[in-house]
Amino acid sequence: MARVRTLALVLAGGQGSRMDVLTRERAKPALPLAGSFQLIDVAMSNLHHSGIDDVWLAVQYQARSLDDSVGNGRPWDLDRTRGGFRLLPPQEGDSAVEDGFATGNADQLFRLRSEITAHGAEEVIVLSADHVYLTDYADALATHRRKGAGCTIVTYDLGADLGIEEASNHATVESNRLGRVTDFAYKPERPSTGVVATEVFVYDTQVLVDTLGDLHRELDGRQEDEDDSGLGDFGEHLVPRLVEQGRAYEHRIGGYWRDLGRPSTYLTSHRDLARDDHGVLNRTDWPLLTRQIPAAPARLSGGARVDESLISGGCQVDGEVRGSVLGPRVRVAAGASVRDSVIFADCEIGPDAVVEATIMDTGVRVGEHARIGGEPSRPDSPDDDEITLVGADTTVPAGAEVEAGARLEPGTSRVGGE
Repeated sequence: MARVRTLALVLAGGQGSRMDVLTRERAKPALPLAGSFQLIDVAMSNLHHSGIDDVWLAVQYQARSLDDSVGNGRPWDLDRTRGGFRLLPPQEGDSAVEDGFATGNADQLFRLRSEITAHGAEEVIVLSADHVYLTDYADALATHRRKGAGCTIVTYDLGADLGIEEASNHATVESNRLGRVTDFAYKPERPSTGVVATEVFVYDTQVLVDTLGDLHRELDGRQEDEDDSGLGDFGEHLVPRLVEQGRAYEHRIGGYWRDLGRPSTYLTSHRDLARDDHGVLNRTDWPLLTRQIPAAPARLSGGARVDESLISGGCQVDGEVRGSVLGPRVRVAAGASVRDSVIFADCEIGPDAVVEATIMDTGVRVGEHARIGGEPSRPDSPDDDEITLVGADTTVPAGAEVEAGARLEPGTSRVGGE
């Protein structure tokens, strides 16, 4: 199919405060995925396989943490003279309202409106980079063109997988038999549907720019901060306006989709992938592409016990690993137990130590007989505050106890219970 010029804009987001100590020194899309990848690899690989080769990555926070991950876009064949990959770091705008950091993804689109217009694409596909799913964006583009839409919202029936209550953490979408969106609710307390926006949107470029301009004029002067356009996130004004005008349509995807932006969903999604591939990690026709440096093969000793887990290259396992993911070069000593946890690269779990329901950043050292975390009240659907987060380069001394739900800042060297 001959394709109209399409620009892809990947929004790498702000500080990612919900991931707390894990995003102190990195952008959220730079978080590891399944040991061998990073979250940014999902969006970039989908774009590559979908044949979209004009890709801008807008980074608001810790842009340097993505340098090693994306480089010049080479893993996705985007290192080219014309088009290809472009990194958009935070920058000062040319008017007062555009100074400083964006206050949401719609505000960020408003700040980029001149560059988007100058690019000349007829459509802009805007997507976040903290979700796990495989899909061909060409299908969403085809729906968008067929409907003559101003905005096409890519959706997923999350309620069918996790229950309708989980939809309250997302924007919910209802549409009629023609696919036109009739109701859009942004993080409703009591969702009426489990169908959610996946934070992938296809916009008609002119409709997008015009609508952002109209909304900005309407909101001008209502903000206490003169640098704030008032547009906020997509669900506050932008998409509701397009729904109200009858210009928004739905494109539903299947398969596996999860938002990994909270500790609970990050941990449970990794447990999902450790138990079953869900058609995500081993698709030979749609592989995840990455810039990660390969490591030596993992080594499991005769005393190791590994169940429903993902073990990355360079690992040495002499103890027990259950329902967990080990990043590259992790060492689990004899007698140690790692359960329902995600361990990032270059960590050492000492003899007879126990790590449970924990997300552990790179370079952590856990001493002999130390205990970190504990079993959540609902192991299959834990709350964020029941999951222990350990910042990078932390040292947990021998015999120390770190209670369930604790947050250890990067570089911590003394903890309670030593």
